[in-house]
Amino acid sequence: MHIVLVNPEIPQNTGNIARTCALTRSTLHLVKPLGFSVEDRYLKRAGLDYWDRVEVKLWDNFRELEEHYRNIRMYLATTKASRTCYEAEYSLGDMLVFGCETRGLPEEILKRYSEHQVRIPMLDIGRSLNLSNSAAIILYEALRQNKFPGLK
Repeated sequence: MHIVLVNPEIPQNTGNIARTCALTRSTLHLVKPLGFSVEDRYLKRAGLDYWDRVEVKLWDNFRELEEHYRNIRMYLATTKASRTCYEAEYSLGDMLVFGCETRGLPEEILKRYSEHQVRIPMLDIGRSLNLSNSAAIILYEALRQNKFPGLK
């Protein structure tokens, strides 16, 4: 599986997601601009000693990632989606795309993938769940549907 973070701002969230990626053998894609340096001590601390066990790819922009992965299906996480992440049917190798913590995904990206948007069910009393929690919830649903290949 692939986790894509578009313009992440909080290093601790990215570090936690990197740890989740390492433990599930998922690739982490970071789309610039980032709200931190990849050398950030909070990023490293949150990922603990898992950084050498996760494949991390840096992209200058989302279009660059799209062009490189033309044939891979993308699911975009957004609170604006009509269907939940439990209604989608995931395949191994899909990309799960998340926006930055304060703004979510840019409207132009959401428009291009209107048929592949998913949301996590929640009460409408706040903004949304934490980014690292959201990534873990959707990733594990995708892995569950595929019977957790290679995981104990």
